[in-house]
Amino acid sequence: MQKSLVALALGGLAIGMTEFTMMGVLEDFAKDLNITIPEAGNFISMYALGVMVGAPTLIMATSKYAPKKVLMFFMLLFAIFNALFVIAPSYYTLLAARFLSGLPHGAFFGVGSVVASQLATKGKEAQAIAFMFMGLTVANLVGVPLGTWLGQAMSWRYTFALIAALGIVTILAVQFWVPNIKNSNKGSLFEQLSFFKKWQAWVLIAMISIGTAGLFAWISYISPLVTEVAKMSKETVPVIMILIGLGMFVGNFIGGKVADTLSPNKATIISFSAMAICLVVVYFTSEIKIMAYIMSFITGLIAFTIGSPIQMMLINNGKGSETLAAAAGQASFNVGNALGAYFGGIPIAMGLGYNSQLWVGVVMAALGALIALIFLNLSAKKLKY
Repeated sequence: MQKSLVALALGGLAIGMTEFTMMGVLEDFAKDLNITIPEAGNFISMYALGVMVGAPTLIMATSKYAPKKVLMFFMLLFAIFNALFVIAPSYYTLLAARFLSGLPHGAFFGVGSVVASQLATKGKEAQAIAFMFMGLTVANLVGVPLGTWLGQAMSWRYTFALIAALGIVTILAVQFWVPNIKNSNKGSLFEQLSFFKKWQAWVLIAMISIGTAGLFAWISYISPLVTEVAKMSKETVPVIMILIGLGMFVGNFIGGKVADTLSPNKATIISFSAMAICLVVVYFTSEIKIMAYIMSFITGLIAFTIGSPIQMMLINNGKGSETLAAAAGQASFNVGNALGAYFGGIPIAMGLGYNSQLWVGVVMAALGALIALIFLNLSAKKLKY
């Protein structure tokens, strides 16, 4: 089981690097293409759009195949599309390649979440999913700072070439380490789609899409927040990304433990509420250099306590459609990515400063906590009747 989860985590590492490294190289990317930072932020949103489209469509297209083969296929697409992003010559071809590279993201985590929960011992499903998501946190701890440094020292294209190579490594790891698990999708495609007929599905989608936008309103513009507001050097950005990644690494396992100890729903309420509070603190301390270091770690920690609780909420409420439900969660997470990057960019474009987007994050995270609380109350009422 341990090696199989490591293989899934490697996929998370590659995916985490391609998603989050763009934030670290945003200024260099904008300069290379001769575009503004808010315009460069569109590449964050375009990736998220790819995830939103790819998660349900790829899951439905591969629903009858063995999970192991499906995971390898998704990572093959990942490697090819990231390689296309490396060689794309113009703004619009880069946008198209960025969209394509997002397609396998949610689908991989959707299948991977179900595989991880099936391999886990009873009562530790959320912690097994957290282990898979460890790849995302390691990406932010090591991969993103490395990619940011490489992008600054040489070119962002070298960074994404490295990411494409990691996709190939993941394919090999899945081939040798993940066991042949039977397909758990017993129903027809139409029966699986019945998940979207449930009120729970749409409340959860709204909760994840809105709540996680709080994270992305902050992290999408972390580079100018550090350099323009805290007045720190550009070379400091990789250090900040390491601290964020370290926080995410710790927070990911805390989130899994809290979800298994309390409940996924209660863990989600706590996480979103803490995120809103954290972003308020970031805003009022954003000009203090030492606080930039401290709050980068704390905010990263709080942000990633949410991963495994929301995946477990989706799997628990998607009986018979677990893979599609988990993939819908990843699509929703990237709706949050797009919303956070887009709405966070509006006050910046209006000239309100590179810390103004934090208030967008506060509102989004608070709304996520409110929706999670509503979901808890509605679920309790349903149980009574």
